[in-house]
Amino acid sequence: MSDAVPLYLMRHGAPVLTGRLLGRTDSAATEPGVAACVGQAEGLEVAAILSSDLQRASACAAAIAGRAVATDARWRELDFGAWDGLAAADVDAGALGLFWDDPDANPPPGGERWSALTARVAAAVAEVVAPTLVVTHGGAMRAALAGLCGFGQRELWAFDLPYASVLALKIWREPTPTAQIVGLW
Repeated sequence: MSDAVPLYLMRHGAPVLTGRLLGRTDSAATEPGVAACVGQAEGLEVAAILSSDLQRASACAAAIAGRAVATDARWRELDFGAWDGLAAADVDAGALGLFWDDPDANPPPGGERWSALTARVAAAVAEVVAPTLVVTHGGAMRAALAGLCGFGQRELWAFDLPYASVLALKIWREPTPTAQIVGLW
């Protein structure tokens, strides 16, 4: 078995728009949200910092690094299609319930299937070769857990991933990509 590579996945800081289904909607992070991310990153030893290309993640990553960082759209949140930017209360409760039960079979209208999210996140994870911090979104973090650890949908929703939380993983590449959770704070 090859050596493990540390991967830290951080959820972006609190966005200006809260209580909404924010997928492709590019809401900025609040100043306290950015500061929370900077505080959470203290002491992490990484060779690279990158982020989703959405500003609520990229601004936090830039503040952590003290400079602009590479962005990668594969680390974006799930695209909620017609629901993007709406409060959950403004979405048909039945349709939303079906989505939460099975987001691959019941994607949002015009939105992304869960399998598409997990595929793009898996492709991004495959490129991690050194200790890396990725500032991303809750859905992308759960997609990484699904692909690397084999968690099912109900298990994934059980993970509490508040804004600025960090999920620490060790990734082994061989014989197939797998990971161990080493921390969540």
